[in-house]
Amino acid sequence: MATIETNSELGRQIVEDAKRHVLYSWSVQDAINPIAVAGAEGRYFWDYDGKRYLDFASQLVNVSIGYGHPKVVDAIKRQAEQLCTIGPPMATESRSRLGKLLSEVTPGDLSMSFFTNGGAEANENAIKLARWYTGRHKVIARYRSYHGATAGAITLTGDPRRWPAEPGIPGVVRMLDPYTYRCPAGHPDPCPVCSGGPHLEELLQYEGAHTVAAVILETVTGTNGIIPPPPGYLQSIREVCDKYGILLIADEVMAGFGRTGKWFAVDNYDVVPDILTVAKGINSGYVPLGAMVVREPIAEWVRSQFFAGGLTYSGHPLACASAVASIEAFQEEGIVENAAAMGEVFKVELAKLAEKHPSIGEVRGLGCFWGLELVKNRETREPLVPFNGGGEAAKPVVTMAKHALSKGLYLMSHWNVVMVCPPLNITREELDEGIAILDDALSIADEFVV
Repeated sequence: MATIETNSELGRQIVEDAKRHVLYSWSVQDAINPIAVAGAEGRYFWDYDGKRYLDFASQLVNVSIGYGHPKVVDAIKRQAEQLCTIGPPMATESRSRLGKLLSEVTPGDLSMSFFTNGGAEANENAIKLARWYTGRHKVIARYRSYHGATAGAITLTGDPRRWPAEPGIPGVVRMLDPYTYRCPAGHPDPCPVCSGGPHLEELLQYEGAHTVAAVILETVTGTNGIIPPPPGYLQSIREVCDKYGILLIADEVMAGFGRTGKWFAVDNYDVVPDILTVAKGINSGYVPLGAMVVREPIAEWVRSQFFAGGLTYSGHPLACASAVASIEAFQEEGIVENAAAMGEVFKVELAKLAEKHPSIGEVRGLGCFWGLELVKNRETREPLVPFNGGGEAAKPVVTMAKHALSKGLYLMSHWNVVMVCPPLNITREELDEGIAILDDALSIADEFVV
């Protein structure tokens, strides 16, 4: 572990300057009181007072390889010394190697990648390409979803974060979510929503299948609850898309690169999307990077087309070099396998917490990607924090998270769901440390149970 040096005065100055001069995302600025982070290593980060925090959120579920991984840091250094930047029209070793690596680790015949600066931009290009390829204009997206904050991606997003950006781009149609704990269809047997295909076919009847270019979905829903799809759901969606010539876009910005215990979340369900969008875990955010990866038929089609997309920093050499190093480290160190093994431990330990704490309504997840849905009452399933709840309504979860932070555990929550998403190379000892603090913090949530 690196030496932790303290400088409380500097930490206070950093926070003061940040609050005065930095506009923070998705926040009420006057309520911001950020941690001044002095350094990080492995699964921990620390502040200028020398306090360490075990990161059970991987920041924004992106620091999958942990902090300061030497192989990735060294790759960035070496690339900077060799070629720090170059424009997208050029060919660079790191970009070419990354494209080839992605064709090898992604499922099926996904074979060509377009590199972006992040996940939102990857989704923007995915819907543009789907429209060009099919000649259709509509895109079907789900309600409990988040696809990014740029113009098209925020319109695709189903949760209330899209509201301030409306009206958005035209042609986006909503479908309901396979959320068995709170099924919008009441979960009849068989359930048309939770089985996927029947609900989608009904929408296509109303919208006209010939007008729909793509269905976009998070393979495993991320911030909107960490909701893995029921068995057969993705296969059913895939079959309907194939039936009507509609492209399936899997947004794996959060769920990809080992997060679910498989290289990609679709690998859990034996489904190959037409377009796969990735970011976050591709290089753990060491340098901004995302990608849109397409299947061979689309790749063959686009080779003879003018591709109207790209930004100055698309496929930046430093970003691509960090991703190559990260993927190689995943392979050499068995990081995906570790995520799967720790997933089995999480499954057992989080179930124990559910038995102990009446505030836990449901535990769900895969690998190192888990959500605890907190409720006021298990019988009624009333959420501990209401949908889109903030301010005083969010107090139960906010208070719980602050208590965990005071004990050295950093958590991420969204309304009434506490997310448990540590770096994928977490050790059993670190997992136990985090579970113990989480256990203690959940006692505060229990106080709000009726």
